[in-house]
Parts: sequence; C-alpha cells; structure tokens
Amino acid sequence: MTTNNNRKWIKWAAAALVVVLIAVGVFRALSARTAQQQALVASTAVKEQGLVELAATDVVKVQTLQVMQGLPVSGTLKAVNSAVIKARVAGELQGLTVREGDFVKAGQVLARIEATEYQSRVRQASEQAASAKAQVEVVQRQYDNNKALVDQGFISKTALDTSLANLNAAQSTFRAAQAATDVARKSVEDTILKSPISGQVSQRLAQPGERVGIDTRIVEVVDLSRLELEATLSAADSAQISVGQTAELQIEGGSQVATAKVVRINPSAQAGSRSVLAYLSIDNTPGGRALPLRHGLFAQGTLGTASSSLLAVPLGSVRTDKPAPYVQAIEDGKVVHKTVEIGARGTAGNENVVAVKGLAEGAQVIRANIGYLREGTQVRFTQLAAPAAPAPEAAASTASAK
Repeated sequence: MTTNNNRKWIKWAAAALVVVLIAVGVFRALSARTAQQQALVASTAVKEQGLVELAATDVVKVQTLQVMQGLPVSGTLKAVNSAVIKARVAGELQGLTVREGDFVKAGQVLARIEATEYQSRVRQASEQAASAKAQVEVVQRQYDNNKALVDQGFISKTALDTSLANLNAAQSTFRAAQAATDVARKSVEDTILKSPISGQVSQRLAQPGERVGIDTRIVEVVDLSRLELEATLSAADSAQISVGQTAELQIEGGSQVATAKVVRINPSAQAGSRSVLAYLSIDNTPGGRALPLRHGLFAQGTLGTASSSLLAVPLGSVRTDKPAPYVQAIEDGKVVHKTVEIGARGTAGNENVVAVKGLAEGAQVIRANIGYLREGTQVRFTQLAAPAAPAPEAAASTASAK
C-alpha cells in the first residue's frame, strides 16, 4: 500500500514540475516579446522625431578667413636638371653597378665601354702621324737643297716650285694624321661614361656585358633639389599671372602642401589650343630637409592672384540641389536650411572655401560628408566616453606602490 502511495506522489510531483517549466517558458517568451515591442516603439519614436547624432568634426563654424584667390593649376612635376647618359661609341658595356635610387655625383664614372679596339686605333693613328712627320722632314730637305741650287743657277725655278708643292702636300698629310690621332684619342675618352650632374639614378636602361650602339641610353639621372610644374593656362587666365606669384600645390599621394613660384612664362601661345605655358619652380629642400616630392608626380593647386579676408565656409558645405544655393545650419538643436549668396572662391590652409552672405559669424554649418538632412531634424552631438575608473585592485596596488 505504501508503495502505491509513493508512486502516485512521484507522478504528481513530475506533473507539477512539467507545469512549472511550461509556465516559466511562457513567461520568458512574453517578456522577450514585450521587450521587442518596447524597442520597436522606441526606434519608431526616434524616427518620428528625426534625431541624428553628429560628431564635433561634422560641423564647422562660419568665420572670417584669409582666403587666397587665384587660378587653378595642375600638371606633372619635372626635375629642372636631368640627364640621360648615352653610349658615344659602340662596344661591350662594362662596370655598370649603379641602380635606380642610387646617388651619384657630377663627374662620377658610371660605366665603361670595352676600349681595346679604340686604343689600337690610337696607336695606328699615332704611327701614321709619325710616318707623315718623317716624310715632311725628307721633303723639307729636298726643298732646301733645290732652293740652294736655284740660287746658284744649277736648276730651274720650276723644279723649286715642284719641291715646294711636295712639301706643302707632306705637311698637309702630317696635319691630317695628327687630327686622326686626336679623333682616336677622343674615342678612347668616350668609352668612359660619367654623370654630368649630381642626383639620383631614375632609370637603368642597359646591363653589363650587353653590346650597345652609339646613342644607346644607359642611365638617367635626375636632380630632385629643384622641381618645376608646367601649368597650361588659357589666354584670359594668362593675363592675370606674373613672375613671382606663388601657388599652393597638393601633391599626388600625400597630404603635404608645397609652395611654388612662377619663374617663367612662355612668350608664345601653343598652336591650336592658344594656351600659354607657365613654369612654377618648387624648392624641394626647404631648410635643408628634402620634401617627399618625386619627378613625374601629378600636382594641382591654386595660383594666388589676390588675398582677402572673407566670411567663408568649406566649398562642399554649400548645396545646390535647390533653386538657390543653401547650407545646412544648426539652430536650437535642429537642422535649418539657410539660403546663401556665394562669392569668391579660394583656399584657406589646405581647404577649398567659398565666401558666403546670409550667415552670421559663428553659425554652425554641417559639412558635406554628412549628406542631405531634412529641415527640422533634431541634432544631438556625440558625447566622448569618460575614461574608465581603475579597478579597486589596481587602485590598491598603485597606492601601495606609492
């Protein structure tokens, strides 16, 4: 009897446990659903309110800036001094060890052409010159003897004239042989390839052991201490520039701004386009420290023609997707579209700016990277997280260390 009662009690206990588990599961499901509904309601409320968060860097204050106005210029940087070392005689290239990026000095020997053949030609020309000189001496003695005989009346003057002609011919042959010797020596000197300027090797166009012909390009050297930008300007723009004006250039692949100065203006317009070329010089070693500028890089910037103080904003902040240009300003924590009148454009520091009318100095304007925001959208600025407090154990250890 007792056994039956125990079994019934176990069954009822198991049933009760199942009921409790089901109840807990239902409660959790209802709680999760309620939390999802609350989150949905909260997100819907935020959307209805149109709230956006902005960082402090997403806005800029309208202020009076020193704006450099001018003409846009662009072009490729070129080294003022560059040289291509070519083979001046044909032969096998020897001793070429410099490679791209190596520094070389003016007059430094870069390579040689195998000179055995040219040295043999020097010896050959020297021997021919010596033979011609000996012949001149023989003819000179004949002429002197004939002249003495003519004076004594033993031979006619015609024979003396023939001796003189032979002497002149021998002397001419000797001078020709000397010139040939000089040419042969010059060929030997041409087998030594030297750098005419100091700089860096930008191209190595041949390999040691290669047989090269006359005018074969061997090495190119560029001097990066002085670079030039060749800017193409329209006929109207060229009338606004003069030698000595400066430009701020943004170099491809870098954030550093280089200062350039107009040093020359081409007196002739280009055929066809009627454009005018201006040459801007860049000192690549200001203060003795080289800038990261390279021959062949693309550069663009503004050639300053005037400078003035203007109430200006970044150029990208002015939007033109409405009939009148406007900016997205922040007033009383909301986005307001303010119509503006734009004026002169230019640069202030490293940024392109435009003068505006219709804004008060100090007004907050949203930058272009945020995009379009509906007027009336509420704005909240992101708060920077405070530094975390040290853990009690860390604080205790720091105190004990002190």
